[in-house]
Amino acid sequence: MCLGPHNKNHMKKIIECVPNFSEGRDPQKIQKIVAPFQGQEGLKLLDVQTDQDHNRMVVTVVGEPEPLEKALLAAVGVAVEVIDLRTHQGQHPRMGAVDVIPFIPIKNIKMGQAVDLSKEVARHIWELYRVPVFLYESSAQSPERKDLSTIRQGQFEGMPEKLKSPQWKPDFGETEIHPSAGVVAVGARMPLVAYNVNLNTDRIEIADQIAKALRHKSGGLRYCKAIGVALKDRGIVQVSMNMTDFTKTPLYRALELVRLEAQRYGVTVAGSEIVGLVPMEALINSAAYYMGLEDFSLDQVLETRIME
Repeated sequence: MCLGPHNKNHMKKIIECVPNFSEGRDPQKIQKIVAPFQGQEGLKLLDVQTDQDHNRMVVTVVGEPEPLEKALLAAVGVAVEVIDLRTHQGQHPRMGAVDVIPFIPIKNIKMGQAVDLSKEVARHIWELYRVPVFLYESSAQSPERKDLSTIRQGQFEGMPEKLKSPQWKPDFGETEIHPSAGVVAVGARMPLVAYNVNLNTDRIEIADQIAKALRHKSGGLRYCKAIGVALKDRGIVQVSMNMTDFTKTPLYRALELVRLEAQRYGVTVAGSEIVGLVPMEALINSAAYYMGLEDFSLDQVLETRIME
């Protein structure tokens, strides 16, 4: 077997990072935050999605740990400088200018190494920018901090009071929030799919009730987190979901349950959307379900065989 230069690439450690920034409206601020990820060796910016209703930006980047960490810390610094949560308004819950930073192991890197990287980044965020950090998911130091929604409860406005409790002392930093940038959650996790279903109604209470029926925390689907969101510009509401393991709770199951629950209110589904990138398998599973395909596998997808 040839061990030339091309084979060295197979040993590179590749990790994905999907930082969420609390800015989805100002093009100049958005460009400043994204700039550190652009044109960097050992790093590839895959996707930038902004949402004006949510007032939020989701960046997807992959790369080797060292250049990824360097670019990420630079972007965090810009976000802390240009985002002021004291005047920020949006439909999506948030507690920080940089709200959450997940690391996902992709190639030649184990979850434990992703956890180590998350902790290193968390330490630097506090040391460089004085933004307190909570560790979550696989990086969490205690069971009650694994769930991001539990950490985020109270949001930016309620966080100063929350941090006074010994139970909620940040993993890095002091028990006072950054005055304009709040706090941030940093952690390592498996891939998730951000999946939203839009409803033909402007009644937010309907979206809230459907989200409650869906999310695992209140008795719904395992591996599903859900909230109701108002899309005021479009005059409709949305069930916004994070599917934390699409292999065990597929997207079509979430969509069909939204459709089923909506019927009781006389509401229909207007459409759905995926935020950021999605594994091909997640879409193939849903296509196979709706087409009634029997014993269909990813190996039957032409592009899969070409990339082998």
